[in-house]
Amino acid sequence: MRYLSLLSLASAMMLGARSLSAQTVPAAADQMTLSPGDSVRIVVWRKPEFSGDFVISPDGTVSHPLFRDVKIAGVPLATAEANLRRYLSQYDQNPQFVMEPLLHLSVSGEVPRPLVFATQPGTSVAEAVARAGGTTQFANRSHIRVIRNEPSGNQRVFYANLQDPEDRLAQSPVRSGDQIVVDRKKSFVKDIFLPTLGLIGSVASVGLLIDRINR
Repeated sequence: MRYLSLLSLASAMMLGARSLSAQTVPAAADQMTLSPGDSVRIVVWRKPEFSGDFVISPDGTVSHPLFRDVKIAGVPLATAEANLRRYLSQYDQNPQFVMEPLLHLSVSGEVPRPLVFATQPGTSVAEAVARAGGTTQFANRSHIRVIRNEPSGNQRVFYANLQDPEDRLAQSPVRSGDQIVVDRKKSFVKDIFLPTLGLIGSVASVGLLIDRINR
């Protein structure tokens, strides 16, 4: 009976630790902004010299001599487009252009092709993993880490479940600078059974020690 009680205690301790590791799903994204290191695709009608894919400089402007005074990063996309339109109005009374933001992120871990790439806004976490070739046979598809930089400067970790087609985070759009890490599946014997057995042994040893002292 004593050892059954010890086993129950060990199980309760494991369940408590597991509940503490639970993470909440992030709230809905605020209005998206671009960051230095992201890219932007600008296409200006009849002006090829203004068109192309450009990286955003550390100061938040477009890394092109013609656009060095145009603020793109750190402001809502609508503001960034207004800044670009204001600048192009110097050359055309009613400039016709398209500005397409490209977010910078990475996918690593148990994927066939780990990569860093730029993608369009609206790309989901699941789609980003697919860009890296999906997951390997060793991947833990129900525990995909999304490491995200918050506006406050803090870094948070969320978990997506690619096995659940209705998982909110897996279907939510990526954000600039996201790091998506596909972890390896845990081994029951190595990662669960043996540590639990060791914990039970430790608790049992304490119980025997107390029993000897009481004698």
